[in-house]
Amino acid sequence: MPREADYDIVLFGATGFTGELTAQALLSQMPPGVRWALAGRDQGKLAAVRDRLAAIDPAAAELPLLTADAGDPATIETLAASSRVLISTVGPYLLHGEALVAACAEAGTDYLDLCGEPEFVDLMYLRYHQLARETGARLVHSCGFDSVPYDLGALFTIGQIPEAAEVPIALEGFGLASGSFSGGTYHSLVGALGRIKESGRASRHRRSVERHAPDGKLAEGRRVRGISRRPHKDRFGGGWVVAVPTIDPQQVLRTARLNDQYGPDFSYAHYIVTRKLTTTVGLGAGVGLLAMLAQVGPTRRVLLKLKRQGSGPSEAKRAKSFFRVRFRATVGGEDPRVLVTEVSGGDPGYGETAKILAQSALCLAFDEVPAPGGGQWSPALALGRPLIDRLIKAGIVFRVVE
Repeated sequence: MPREADYDIVLFGATGFTGELTAQALLSQMPPGVRWALAGRDQGKLAAVRDRLAAIDPAAAELPLLTADAGDPATIETLAASSRVLISTVGPYLLHGEALVAACAEAGTDYLDLCGEPEFVDLMYLRYHQLARETGARLVHSCGFDSVPYDLGALFTIGQIPEAAEVPIALEGFGLASGSFSGGTYHSLVGALGRIKESGRASRHRRSVERHAPDGKLAEGRRVRGISRRPHKDRFGGGWVVAVPTIDPQQVLRTARLNDQYGPDFSYAHYIVTRKLTTTVGLGAGVGLLAMLAQVGPTRRVLLKLKRQGSGPSEAKRAKSFFRVRFRATVGGEDPRVLVTEVSGGDPGYGETAKILAQSALCLAFDEVPAPGGGQWSPALALGRPLIDRLIKAGIVFRVVE
């Protein structure tokens, strides 16, 4: 039975760059009769966003505007109580996200975000998973390019293997993308790089808790593990490939641990692809330098001033951007076979991310999803095949290559 609330879906952070793109995606996909609203801390900016939406669809002129501030717990609690599904695009989440997660867990409100910050996701699990289990709130992080193409792509691949539950599977994901990033994404990255030690502690604590939690244990006899290799040239991947410790492989492995269909012995290796060795070296050096500078307060503050939050790439630049994630599954032991699948689409960081987030919210609000009750779940565990079907209809490609 759906939870009673004033709205089916509320978008918090609608005045930000990604927030407004998500509002446009919701507007274009929203079924008739859905009660939805825009939320943020500035009523004037919210009204301006609504005016721009109304220029696309006059019906948007009637959208309710809700004022709430991440720094004001009372307004956040009221916001969480007002909606069945609450979307947040307000980051960096480690700075601005916890109050809303806490309020949703307390109220039994389903929650979605775009978070690619591993420390935040781990801390929210440690602090609110059990409460959400009790209230029925489904907390789903990383519902954008982080981490849906990878997590749902892996699920799609497993679904093409009839005998998956009985055989060993070694899965590799190769991500190739072009595009730019917004000020909010940059601030989240700098913040995460400045807290590598803290993030490691949160990850270890979470693993310790999950090993003893009834809903976090591996079934007896199963093994699930991540694989990391040095940078190398891979013809299948399409260039030089580098294993990266992003949130994407973490979400894939969390899904695999709690889904017996991933087989008795599942491994996952996650790579980003670059066309040239010089690009690979430059990328590694750049991230290393950024991480070093982010460790120290004064240089971290200088870095944060280099790109303003709320900014993002132009529409023309987004139109030229794309992503492709190719999966190679080696299935079986003594006489293995190889299955190749692919997930692809347009501008990964913004156009497709907004589309994915909007479809995730609609899926959680209206579809029969596999989420095992309340709690914090990966996108694939929470939304599964219904979200894949929605994304295919929305233009994101999921296909078997060979």
